[in-house]
Formats: sequence, structure tokens, C-alpha cells
Amino acid sequence: MAVTVKFCIALLNKVAILQRFLSAFVVSASLLFSVNIIQAAEGDGGAEQLRQFVRNSKTAEGDFVQQQLRAPKANEPQDKGLKVVRQTQGHFAFQRPGRFVWDTQKPFEQKLIADGRQLILWDKDLNQATFRSAGQALASTPAAILFGESSLDQHFDLVDGEERLGMKWVALVPKKDPNAKGGNDLPYTKISVGMANGLPKALELIDGLGSVVLVTLDKIQLNVSLPANRFTFTPPAGAEVLRLN
Repeated sequence: MAVTVKFCIALLNKVAILQRFLSAFVVSASLLFSVNIIQAAEGDGGAEQLRQFVRNSKTAEGDFVQQQLRAPKANEPQDKGLKVVRQTQGHFAFQRPGRFVWDTQKPFEQKLIADGRQLILWDKDLNQATFRSAGQALASTPAAILFGESSLDQHFDLVDGEERLGMKWVALVPKKDPNAKGGNDLPYTKISVGMANGLPKALELIDGLGSVVLVTLDKIQLNVSLPANRFTFTPPAGAEVLRLN
């Protein structure tokens, strides 16, 4: 009986050691894969770096700062460039295709969640959750441009641009849909992504009124393990729920 107990304990210890080894191996392999992606992309232009990032990043998470900018008004100094109207910051995570969380933490708490079927906006201050079907509402969000598709080339022509602020910029020009009546429906007249070392570091969006949205990304971790419930959301009891078509 004692021999059997000792044998079971020894077996369990070996299983535990094997599990720790496998976990370490998976983490190491994921880190090595991410490093290889970055090293392989360092010498490429912005467009090719962006293609590789979209193709090779199945999941990722990191931090963001989003700024809304405008040109100075007539009564303001004209030599200081664009003025910051609003700034938010927070954390993001995505899983292709079509799942992401854009979690604004400052100066207010707000979540934008895409679960693959619908887009959910949760505003903690308003205690309000807005649900709408994925589609044009999803396509027009800055997060979806980088994180929603498995291939940007299906919807955009990628054009290498200038190098500035330590990044290689690439313009995303929407492809014309022959079946569309009024051209592309995106609210932006210009979309640019700044790439550095194989990672997107900035996203610049300009609309028809000249308003600029600049999103900078930091602390990006590629191909991380994300829990299945990361992209689900259930409104708390008592919250106002709006469902839009």
C-alpha cells in the first residue's frame, strides 16, 4: 500500500513538472515568434510591415492614447500647430477576426466591444449600454481598421508614405466598390498608419471637416492568450440598454 502511495505521489510530481515545462515552452515559443515577426519586418517599408502585422498577429493587447485635434482658430497663435481638443487613454485587446475591446480608462470609463456579431458601447457614467449590429458602425471605428480584418488589402490600397517621428507611414486608400452608389462610406478622407519595427505605433484619421484623430499605441504584446469572455459584455442590473439597427 505504501509503495502504491509513493508511486502515485511521484507520478503526480512528474506530471506537475511536465505541465510547468509545457507552460514555459508555450510562453517562450510565443515570445520567440513575436520577436521573429519584429526582426523580419525592421527593414521593410511601412506597407509591408503593416501587411505582416495583420497577417501574423492573431491576438494582441496594449495601451493607447487617443487625441482629437483641430487647426488653430483665427484668434489663436498659428505657429503652434494642431490643438488638442480631447484626449483619452486606456487599454486594448483584439482577436481576429472581428473581436476587440477598446477600454477607455481616463478621463472617464467607457468600453467599446466587438464580439464578432455586434458592437457594444458601455458608458459607466451614464450607466448605459448601446448595442448595434456589426457592419458600417464597426468599420468606421479606429480600432476596427487595425484589428478587425485578416487582410487590409481586401478593402484598402496600401501606399508607402513619408518617414516622420521615427515611423514609416503608410496611407490606407479605400478601394472603390463598383456596386456602391456614393463611393466609400467611411467618415475619413485620409487614413494613415505609422509603423516601427513591425508594429503599428500610430493611427492618424482625418475627416472632411479637417478634424484629426491621432491614436498612439504602446506596450503591444503579440499573440497572447486571451480568455474567451474577454469580448463578451453583460450590462449590470439597472443599466439602460439601447438596441439600434
